[in-house]
Amino acid sequence: MAATNERRPTPSSPVGLHRVLEPAGASLPQAAARLDASPQLWPDEVRISLDTLNLDAASFRQLTEKHSGDGAAVRREVLDIVADRGKMQNPVTGSGGMLIGTVDEVGPESTLGLSVGDRVATLVSLSLTPLVITDELAGWDGRSERVPAEGHAILFGRSIAAQLPDDLDPALALMVMDVCGAPALVARVVGEYVERGLAPTVAVLGGAGKSGSLSLAAAADAGARRRIAVVPFQREADLLSGTGLADEVVIADARSPLGLSEAVAAAGGPADVTVVCVDVPGCEQPAILSTAQGGTIIFFSMATHFAAAALGAEGVAADVRMLVGNGYVPGHAAYALDLIRRDAAVRGLFEGRLED
Repeated sequence: MAATNERRPTPSSPVGLHRVLEPAGASLPQAAARLDASPQLWPDEVRISLDTLNLDAASFRQLTEKHSGDGAAVRREVLDIVADRGKMQNPVTGSGGMLIGTVDEVGPESTLGLSVGDRVATLVSLSLTPLVITDELAGWDGRSERVPAEGHAILFGRSIAAQLPDDLDPALALMVMDVCGAPALVARVVGEYVERGLAPTVAVLGGAGKSGSLSLAAAADAGARRRIAVVPFQREADLLSGTGLADEVVIADARSPLGLSEAVAAAGGPADVTVVCVDVPGCEQPAILSTAQGGTIIFFSMATHFAAAALGAEGVAADVRMLVGNGYVPGHAAYALDLIRRDAAVRGLFEGRLED
């Protein structure tokens, strides 16, 4: 289908600078206060007709806690954010989520390889994706991260999207793709250790969650020697019990420096690789103290305070490499979906979430 370009006199930017309204020309879309989410396309853009939004865990938790679990109030705030900012970016956490939908129009210069009618999941954050909601989120009760929605979204020239696989439930694929950067980076880091002749001990904080359970599966897939899953409650420990995803499951508060490090040590730590997947703040120094000297910490949580991580490591003389999981590793979606297909245990956890 031909793109609609009648009122686009300014050149487009592959990273979306042309959609920034405030501050105009001064920031990338993720950092912008407001985006132009109008449906007309620049030549290298793609418009997606919405099906489902998936709010990221940190954002949804913050909104739920702010409104004391009042789903109607959460729904109203999400609508207000999108209407005000032209994108779904929680002003407190800075994060957004992702979406699935159907390709509605493709600009003639688009290089994303998409065609009209393709069912896709976007692999870039809603915090930088121009977005319009047209149904007032009438099908959402505000009590889950998965949000049925009507409207449209815009992909830029350098956005990323993946076609939904035919062999998986679209809701399952959405959940996996939402966190697919985590297992891909964990596999890369563990693989680096293995290449040096060291099969590492890997500790995953938030091991029963989506990114956490996939990270445990990826650690095993890449050759980790030992996997320690840290969870806050017995019910989450019960979810992992008997799955084989972890060699040890420990219940500990990931915000407690001594409590966490002692629990990890008792389970076979300190860890060579610590993966932070919890969606609460205050886990930076506990993760540092749970990691061996010369080890690696991967921060996937959007609740991470990165200055606290840097200064915390300095303050306890910790020689650790700290990586920010930015959500993108080449081939990350295909790898995560392959893990779901091959690992019955992690797939069972994801399908249980869908049933809930």
